[in-house]
Amino acid sequence: MFHYRVLSNEGANTISSQSPLEASQYHLLPAAKGTVLGVALNDKGLRESMETAFNEKPHVTPPNTPVLHIKTDNTHIGFGQNIPAPSSGETIYAGPSLGIVIGKVCTRVSEEQAEDFIQGYTLVNEVSLEEASFYRPAVKAKCRDGFCPIGPAIVDKAQVSDANKLNIDTYVNGQLKHQTNTDQLHYNVAQIISYISSFISLQPGDLVIAGTPLRTEQLALAVNDEVMIEIEGIGQLSNKVVFEGVQI
Repeated sequence: MFHYRVLSNEGANTISSQSPLEASQYHLLPAAKGTVLGVALNDKGLRESMETAFNEKPHVTPPNTPVLHIKTDNTHIGFGQNIPAPSSGETIYAGPSLGIVIGKVCTRVSEEQAEDFIQGYTLVNEVSLEEASFYRPAVKAKCRDGFCPIGPAIVDKAQVSDANKLNIDTYVNGQLKHQTNTDQLHYNVAQIISYISSFISLQPGDLVIAGTPLRTEQLALAVNDEVMIEIEGIGQLSNKVVFEGVQI
């Protein structure tokens, strides 16, 4: 089942369908409506690129637990809404990721129990400015308006055979620019949910961004670019980049 949050004359409501809807025909809201947490440094290639920095002061050693950050409400936008680029001209980067949507209150669950608390999965574009520190992800880089497209739908977990083996492709203006797979996550889906729930009670509708790859020029975005992220079996999330101040 595919679950969409739609804005109509009556306000926000949910549409559920056995098959994907034509997303462009609706005013889609972010597919998940709860707290959005992200896991930084959770891509194997990204961690390898940071190996030298990990062993230098002030850190000296790599982090031995997931590094978390938050995507505040102002960042959340839906399919087809515009991503505002800073008027300063700073480069922004796409952050293709699997989104894990919580289905029921989740507190101190084991890795073996974790899947029981997952409703399903969605797509996330965890947009960011270039980051200087991954240990303490910068609010200014990650929490700008419109920097977290989510959707278009939540796909029931029963329809996803293995969330830890999903291809993720990123297209810019119709051209394939980047490919990865959830098998590149340093901490898998169950490990992420178990760790976070050890000190945060996750609520129904909360969303966890599983992890984004190294932000290279392949993922750089410019004004007027159309960025589309595709995850096999889950769908496609498309948004356009505009100048700040253009109506979202």
